[in-house]
Amino acid sequence: MKLPQTLLEKKHFPVMLNEVLKICLTKSGGIYLDCTFGGGGYSKEILNYPNTNIIAIDRDKEVNPIAKNLSLKFPKRFKFHLSKFSNLDNFFNDKIDAAIFDLGISSIQLEDMSRGFSFKSKKKLDMSMGLTKLNAIDIINNFSENQLKNIIKIFGEEKEAYRIAKNIVKKRECRKIEYVYELVEIIEQSKKRDFKKKINISAKTFQAIRIFVNKEISELINGIIKATKYLKPGGKIVIVSFHSIEDKIAKYFFKNFSMNQSRSNKYLPEKRLGNPIFFEKYFNKIITPSSKEININPKSKSAKLRYAIRSNTPFFEPVEFRKKFSKYIEMENIND
Repeated sequence: MKLPQTLLEKKHFPVMLNEVLKICLTKSGGIYLDCTFGGGGYSKEILNYPNTNIIAIDRDKEVNPIAKNLSLKFPKRFKFHLSKFSNLDNFFNDKIDAAIFDLGISSIQLEDMSRGFSFKSKKKLDMSMGLTKLNAIDIINNFSENQLKNIIKIFGEEKEAYRIAKNIVKKRECRKIEYVYELVEIIEQSKKRDFKKKINISAKTFQAIRIFVNKEISELINGIIKATKYLKPGGKIVIVSFHSIEDKIAKYFFKNFSMNQSRSNKYLPEKRLGNPIFFEKYFNKIITPSSKEININPKSKSAKLRYAIRSNTPFFEPVEFRKKFSKYIEMENIND
């Protein structure tokens, strides 16, 4: 029996699906970890191939109906866990053939105006992807001016973070800031409009607050470390990122924990950095969506895909990796 698509599934476009399948799939099938299940695009396609099994994870309870549909269709081959992917080691002990991370906000979340992710929304601020302690209203109204400035500057890479934070504090002294349009107005009053730039004037601030609410950087670092631990030799880890911090983390991890660890000069001999080796030789190649895909799904335009292949070396805790990005981790934990 073919199950009907939910409205959420119809809104979802898995980014670079063909490229992900080409990288991950093996002739013998295998066990695949879909760390960001969302609309289920990757999972559904992989399950169409024989002898494939999916362990899927998502923190957003709104995807439960999609996961339930797949569970009914593939009861022995599909398992879903409502959780953060940083907890993935709680669900299995098997070695996996591939782990897929499709990062950032999903179309399902962005287009639900009640969740406050979109600066076009007329609803209340929220920005929680699920399983968070705080939402955007808490942060905007309770964090100090300096904390707000640092969040917006570090996670949004916003040059005018100081003025935005200052005006947020000034505005909330009069009344609580609760709605998306109120924050958008503050940002518009704080920034000089650059008509040459196509990106919305509020995009960087919204990105910063969303990252902080969901602790996305800590999640990514913990998630890819744990996924690497469970990869079989020859297994693939695939990361599709949408902003520079995510891509920077993926690039550093793959380059500096591979057999040809990073060199300052390509003409110099390879230099061991003392980091554990997790991956075979990593070629610093970014895969981007085709023009055809961008025409169908314009949101995919900023996507970058990187992947690495697990070596047969033992796993060790990558201390230097955490140190490298400790600034972000510490910032996300300022309220803990």
